[in-house]
Amino acid sequence: MPKSELVRWSATYSVGIKLIDDQHKGLLDLVNDLFNHVSADEATERAYFQKVIQTAVNYVKVHFATEEKIMLATRFPGYAEHKKAHDTFVLTVVDNIRDFEAGKKFTLAGFTRFLKDWVLTHIAIMDKQYFTYFKQIASRKANGRLTINQGDLQRR
Repeated sequence: MPKSELVRWSATYSVGIKLIDDQHKGLLDLVNDLFNHVSADEATERAYFQKVIQTAVNYVKVHFATEEKIMLATRFPGYAEHKKAHDTFVLTVVDNIRDFEAGKKFTLAGFTRFLKDWVLTHIAIMDKQYFTYFKQIASRKANGRLTINQGDLQRR
């Protein structure tokens, strides 16, 4: 069966940092993977969700930690608000998982829609704020570029 895309990466989502863009692409891949497992069979959806959700949560946590390290390293003034949005998202997902594990009504389509909407809105609004900030910093560099290496983040 061919895979469908609920959402496709576009350069308009780019925040100008390859590492973050690659992670955002991974989040969209996750959304599309969930979308491709939506079916009319609730038991199948529940089994799939149970199998993949912890991996998805871990991926999101790594992504958020990466963004937050970059924000701290560059003294991004919107860090506190951005971190709060990340923390609120994680709590919402954890609440969804608890409800799922408690046997409450669950639809993979609903969860996928929530994830897609949150990720796209977050990239378009909040992540673009640090993109603008990083461009301002980069414009003050001699070569006009801001380079943040993975190794730099691990040393902080």
